[in-house]
Amino acid sequence: MKLLTLYLKLKFLEHFIIKCVKKLKKAAPRFELGIKDLQSSALPLGHAAEKDPIESFYDLNSKLSHSILFICNGHGEDVIVLEIIKRFLKKIKNINIEVLPLVGNGDVFNSIKSRNFRKIGYLKELPSGGFSNQSLKGFLLDLFAGFLIDNLRNFLIVKQKSKHNCKIIAVGDFLPLLYAWSSECEFSFIGTPKSDYTWSSGPGWALSDFYHKLKGSEWDPWEMFLMTSPRCKNLIMRDKITANNLSIKNIHAQYFGNPMMDFVYANNDKISNIISFKRIILLVGSRYPEALRNLDNFLDCLQDFNFPSDLVILFPLSTNANVINIQRCLIKYGFTKQSKVQFLIDEDSVWQKKDQYVVIGKGKFNLWASMAQVGLSNAGTATEQIAGLGIPSLSLPGSGPQFTKSFAKRQSRLLGGSVLVCNNKKILLKRLSLLLREKVYRLEQAKIGKKRMGYSGASKKIVDSINSHLLS
Repeated sequence: MKLLTLYLKLKFLEHFIIKCVKKLKKAAPRFELGIKDLQSSALPLGHAAEKDPIESFYDLNSKLSHSILFICNGHGEDVIVLEIIKRFLKKIKNINIEVLPLVGNGDVFNSIKSRNFRKIGYLKELPSGGFSNQSLKGFLLDLFAGFLIDNLRNFLIVKQKSKHNCKIIAVGDFLPLLYAWSSECEFSFIGTPKSDYTWSSGPGWALSDFYHKLKGSEWDPWEMFLMTSPRCKNLIMRDKITANNLSIKNIHAQYFGNPMMDFVYANNDKISNIISFKRIILLVGSRYPEALRNLDNFLDCLQDFNFPSDLVILFPLSTNANVINIQRCLIKYGFTKQSKVQFLIDEDSVWQKKDQYVVIGKGKFNLWASMAQVGLSNAGTATEQIAGLGIPSLSLPGSGPQFTKSFAKRQSRLLGGSVLVCNNKKILLKRLSLLLREKVYRLEQAKIGKKRMGYSGASKKIVDSINSHLLS
């Protein structure tokens, strides 16, 4: 069923892209007019633009040494791009940078305050949360929400970049790579979501595993074809095994470390304030209402968790979290807010039920991640980051759209079992007790996660490489 769903979606997209490209070629003399028509016309699916993104284009002038467009298609990719953009702005003064997030509104980029930076494009949150490739239902919901219309509009924006001698840095998988290749600009590609660890280790009996083994890479043939373009000046992978497998195919890929590990603190001195407690970090994801369902499932498990030591549950919230809904969920499971209890780790509030404490802090993940011993995690990038810090975790897959059973299994194989998938509450509690009790077992799992995720410091090396190969 999954293969049939994937096949139908690929065929639909293939016909759509071919049709669009043919129309663009025929309408080349009227290209500018066509874009303006798209922006001003009343498009179907109730999809009128709130603003004209073409107006956000910067005017190139002689004082600017470079103009760069970043294209990214995921929330984890957004965070990686954010760090790279900050480094570019510090490294090169006469530079103009634009970013086109293909998933969501790109709110993470609002933290950049520079005249040389701006977001562009038609941006919106999708019903699937950006995971339409994982289910036919999600794909159809995104389709009726204007997914293809927005992508065509963004595609036309990117096509204009070749007129301004713009350089493109694509971060993610097929879609940003396709945009960069189609632009006729020189580009770099940072492939973040795909790793050959997902099929080269573990049981390997799924049909997708045989398919990847046949190819010799998790990257698909059409993606590898785009990577071989002479206009692709940098090809950077998230781990060494993936880079090596592409190199065997004469596709020059590099590995500089994992940029995901550049955003979390490896140590936190404030751990001394909670060192006497057993410490869990609770990661429920950043997409609501799915995150609330994940929280409910984990709290349901923890109400039956009897552990002899006091327990501190570190609960860092995403910036878009509704704190009132979170608090209602804690109250539902018997936690009460403690005004006189403080752990002095920059928490926003402390909640208690018997010997369990939940410490809430908005935007505190980077600060708190290294203080945990074990994670309860139904998240994407954050799960990988704590694995890279040497913190094993347990997941409890839900109904999605992001954190489904198939996603959880793939993540577990990617991280070499540093995150273990639990099918029910009983299994989760048994494994949680074992990880908290047995330090040696915990350290064994920690070594695997650190090896799979790689070392930090990649962002600086990536910027230096792109500056040398793409911008020089």
